[in-house]
Amino acid sequence: MHTPIIRQATVTDIPLLARFGWQTFFDTFQADNTREDMELYLTSNFTPEKVTAEFDNKSKTYFLAYLGKEAVGYVKVAEDAYPNGLLPGETNFEICQLYAQKQKIGTGVGSALLQHCIALARSKKKRQLWLGVWEQNQRAIQFYRRFGFEKFGEHTFMLGNDKQTDWLMKKTLTSPV
Repeated sequence: MHTPIIRQATVTDIPLLARFGWQTFFDTFQADNTREDMELYLTSNFTPEKVTAEFDNKSKTYFLAYLGKEAVGYVKVAEDAYPNGLLPGETNFEICQLYAQKQKIGTGVGSALLQHCIALARSKKKRQLWLGVWEQNQRAIQFYRRFGFEKFGEHTFMLGNDKQTDWLMKKTLTSPV
């Protein structure tokens, strides 16, 4: 198995990110949600216009993971994001989205992206790395726990018209040795 190559996305990647985000989110959650809620969420969040707006927000950055010439995963991060005041006084770094192609889950793509986020947050001297994960996504929760993330709260996530609960998980970063 090859280690994925990770690079920062550019504006030329916006169509790819919109398609890729749509497909990976659909593949991950469609079996557990109604078609209507999925369609409403996807059409609101994974369009070229929405991704373009994210690029215009300088606190958010996308990274793509490649195996060869194929994009197999991505992550969106945000600097100095604070989860409902639950981590006050800390310098935070949020993992907003982290997804791999369905057929690449379990191959190290997610681990490579998460390790990239940890290294990036440390290089920026961030104190906390945090994220939200659906309480019913036990595979993802276990994945994050393996990297030292702990639950510290909950918040509401609207998937279409369905009010869902996300666990807020954090990893406290120490200075690189």
